[in-house]
Amino acid sequence: MEDNQELNSDFSNEGPNSEEALTRVTGMYKDWFLDYASYVILERAVPAIEDGFKPVQRRIMHALKELDDGRYNKVANVVGHTMQYHPHGDASIGDAMVQIGQKDLLIDTQGNWGNILTGDGAAASRYIEARLSKFALDVVFSPKITEWQLSYDGRKKEPINLPVKFPLLLAQGAEGIAVGLSTKILPHNFLELIDASIKQLKGQRFTIVPDFPTAGIIDVTNYNDGLRGGKIRVRAKIEIEDKNTLVIREIPFGTNTSSLIDSILKANDKGKIKIKKIEDNTAAEVEILVHIPSGISPDKTIDALYAFTACESSISPLCCIIEDNKPVFLGVSEVLRRSTDHTVQLLKAELEIQLNELEEQWHFASLERIFIENRIYREIEEEETWEGVIKAIAEGLKPHVKNLKRKVTEEDIVKLTEIRIKRISKFDIDKAKQLIDSLEDRIEETKHHLDNIITFAIDYFKTLKAKYGKGRERKSEIRIFDDIEATKVVIRNTKLYVNREEGFIGTSLRKEEYVTDCADIDDIIVFTQSGKMMITKVDSKTFVEKNIIHVAVFKKKDKRTTYNMVYKDGKGGPSYIKRFNVTSITRDKLYDLTNGKANSNVLYFSANPNGEAEIITVLLRQSGSIKKLKWDIDFSDVLIKGRGSKGNIVTKYPVKRIELKEKGLSTLKPRKIWFDDVVQRLNVDGRGELLGEFRAEDLLLVINQRGFVKTIAPDLNTHFDNDVIVLEKWKPNKPISAIYFEGDKERYYIKRFLIENTNKEELVITEHNKSKLELLLTDWRPQIEVSFVKPRGKEVKPNLLVDVESFISIKGIKALGNQLTSDKVKSVERLEPLPYEEPEKKKTDEIEVVDEESINGDNSDIKTNDDESDQPTLF
Repeated sequence: MEDNQELNSDFSNEGPNSEEALTRVTGMYKDWFLDYASYVILERAVPAIEDGFKPVQRRIMHALKELDDGRYNKVANVVGHTMQYHPHGDASIGDAMVQIGQKDLLIDTQGNWGNILTGDGAAASRYIEARLSKFALDVVFSPKITEWQLSYDGRKKEPINLPVKFPLLLAQGAEGIAVGLSTKILPHNFLELIDASIKQLKGQRFTIVPDFPTAGIIDVTNYNDGLRGGKIRVRAKIEIEDKNTLVIREIPFGTNTSSLIDSILKANDKGKIKIKKIEDNTAAEVEILVHIPSGISPDKTIDALYAFTACESSISPLCCIIEDNKPVFLGVSEVLRRSTDHTVQLLKAELEIQLNELEEQWHFASLERIFIENRIYREIEEEETWEGVIKAIAEGLKPHVKNLKRKVTEEDIVKLTEIRIKRISKFDIDKAKQLIDSLEDRIEETKHHLDNIITFAIDYFKTLKAKYGKGRERKSEIRIFDDIEATKVVIRNTKLYVNREEGFIGTSLRKEEYVTDCADIDDIIVFTQSGKMMITKVDSKTFVEKNIIHVAVFKKKDKRTTYNMVYKDGKGGPSYIKRFNVTSITRDKLYDLTNGKANSNVLYFSANPNGEAEIITVLLRQSGSIKKLKWDIDFSDVLIKGRGSKGNIVTKYPVKRIELKEKGLSTLKPRKIWFDDVVQRLNVDGRGELLGEFRAEDLLLVINQRGFVKTIAPDLNTHFDNDVIVLEKWKPNKPISAIYFEGDKERYYIKRFLIENTNKEELVITEHNKSKLELLLTDWRPQIEVSFVKPRGKEVKPNLLVDVESFISIKGIKALGNQLTSDKVKSVERLEPLPYEEPEKKKTDEIEVVDEESINGDNSDIKTNDDESDQPTLF
């Protein structure tokens, strides 16, 4: 009762009216939390740097070693054996063992151990079996250099750390949540770790990045050596099987096929993407078929899968390990350096023990030879006491032990007395000499290894790589990812309406005027009759300003959409004309596009997605001595400025109305498009190889190694496979030349053709399974050189030089072509094409074009003309 009263007083407040309630924690409670936190960090969640194991993993490995007899053991039996060392339940031990087994490195498994691809769990521990892998037996255990401690109940001995001679922590990875800290060490590639260890021993620089058992594509640009603040991005590998089917063949680390499919279905339910159905055909390898409706772009769907589903995720590593009973944060490179140095120390310790054992063997073999060869055993026949026997043998050995490397001890003499008579009678001097000589050779070899321990360690790692490296090549493909803008790939899953007169926009105004399809993450740009502009997020109902004249989905950083506008500057003021872009703004702010005078009014407005410049007719009201009441204005004569520019004066007289006379052509220069082979995407930012300048009607020519040819619009969302061999601006009248091996006839053929159907992907070669594309040329007048295989017993045929234009005329894409040669071909090489001058293009229009890059959003007013003559002027 007294303890309880004291405890209650510790937790009591000073009084009901106290301004501050202070709670004191004393007694046992003061240390319990710290003890618990330390226990969780050191004994449960965080691995040790010495061997890369958490305590439960280390105890499982020790139990497996104790049970090891070369045969499989029931996992339930291993779990029970481990419980002698691990003071926790069987479930935690079983789960930890399954995790080790699924990493396919230390444990040789048998039975259903689950599937990391599908997320299926392992069978019950009584149904599955395990034994140590050969790699584990070679690398993890070495009892002679292992430090031991008593188990939790004092009945057994367990290793403090296992002598692991490999960067196992980085190979397997580790994850754990402790009290106040966590660790997340990502798995790395087996072969790359060995190569890095060798480089470390040679004093060379190295870099290591993660490699995941689920494969996938990874971007390690911001990995930051696994330290806090680092991040890697992981993606599923998605291929386009046909225009209505996508195939996911590899999944990101940290997901499985079930969770991935669930995320896709949720995104479909929310309207972010649109799919018909999903089929999961995963077995030994991942195969998820995503069927998409007709009319939906597969390229945009791939981007949408990355943007809105678990097909792309971000992983933040945090390399925390236990060193000297303290948690330490290190980079993975430093972990590998310490692991490699630790391996060298372990190898050195093993060699030192081996040298000591060899010297002991040599010492006793030499002593045994002296004992038998000199018949010293006869001198003990007359001795009646044990002391006399020991003394007689010692005296007998004295004349012969000068060449021994150490003094003879009583223990040595006792061992001599244990030699059996049968061994003495069958003693072979030659064999004894051979044994001693072999021991001397091994001693010298061991000393050499100790003197050259770094070279020995390098050879050790090379042996591991040769012995266990097969089938452990990198699985995750390293790439640099392009950033996907969600607003560009989201499916337009709702409809936008407008009440122009009252000034409302929204998705719930179903009885009002329909504007466009939109997504719930879109921004909407709105222009009003008074010359105001606002950009706002899609919502069910939003008020902007009365008398809306234009509503559209806003594209951020859009330099191509150009707004043409004529407005009256206040009541009775002059009229101005302006052209501008809107690239970025503050959301929900009402911007004034006029001079800000009251009663300003928009007389004409148009939004042009490609900078089109129309011609308008201005009609004035009859007033005073105005001589000209009607004239035309071409917007192409007006420079594109910032939205805040005042504009050019049109007239100071009242305008009756403005009419559209003629639709305009684009005043923007053709877009320059580049291909970045790092991310396999098109861009307009100058990254990679320049493909050319593209107008709206221009197409790209795409040909892959399998022989498929197609033309496509240069959409920046398009995905390109790694087997693309031609990617260039398509010229309709430029012939394409193909040299291919025809599988049925087993001959090389050559053909020239033009693409006539721009909406269809076609195969250049024949469909025989042995047919293959050898060379594809897009030069106007190509040349090739053919070399031949040397026939047996004959001279090799001289190389054949072929002018393709002269060799074959232009035929259809489905034509077989002409046989190149009947001889066996060694190789076909491209030569410099013959000279050719392209005909000059005729000018289709004389509109002055404006470079997008020169439109910089200048908000300064442009100069105006204040001439008050009767003739209205522009500029």
